[in-house]
Amino acid sequence: MATAPDLSLLGQFIDIVLHLDRYLALLIAQYGTWIYAILFLIVFCETGLVVTPFLPGDSLLFVAGTLAAAGGMDLATLIAVLFSAAVLGDNTNYWIGRAFGQWILRRHWRLFNEAAYERTHAFYERYGGNMMIVARFIPLVRTFAPFVAGVARMDYRRFFVFDLAGAVLWVGSLTLAGYWFGALPIVKNNLSLIIVGIVVLSLMPVLIGWLRHRFARAAA
Repeated sequence: MATAPDLSLLGQFIDIVLHLDRYLALLIAQYGTWIYAILFLIVFCETGLVVTPFLPGDSLLFVAGTLAAAGGMDLATLIAVLFSAAVLGDNTNYWIGRAFGQWILRRHWRLFNEAAYERTHAFYERYGGNMMIVARFIPLVRTFAPFVAGVARMDYRRFFVFDLAGAVLWVGSLTLAGYWFGALPIVKNNLSLIIVGIVVLSLMPVLIGWLRHRFARAAA
């Protein structure tokens, strides 16, 4: 007999995403400098493991920047940690895709979000190496991009250059945006709404691509 999904877990996850500022502030108070290791692990898993594309990315960077502005973390250390996690995660994902990608796709397809994988592959066909820069700002696609590049056996040196550029732009823009604007009263008083806005805006390309795919299939 089929069991219903655990909505309580889903609700908790949504609450964490929408109130990242509160949860991160609690983690900082509880773990101190270990917060850098926690953030490293989250970003590494979100970019390095194709089975964890649901982890927060854009909103996490922005909120981390706001907390750095409030004195909770050192900005330079934060950016270095986030950048390292993003690059190491992507490179891990690339080599997994290059070494085991075809085998994983044949044997363990159910582990993947099929629509996200197909959309990322379409991104690769369209943008090539630039995919690694564009994909940084698109949830789901960001997680699958290095894996697809590895499966396609993209030249590693080329991949690495584009990956570094994408990581600099992604981590730098979102973390610094949180740092520079997080102290503004309008941002501090409406941070939950801003987090929702970041999530919605980052998901818009995925939604638009899904709608186009559905309309194309309906027309065919």
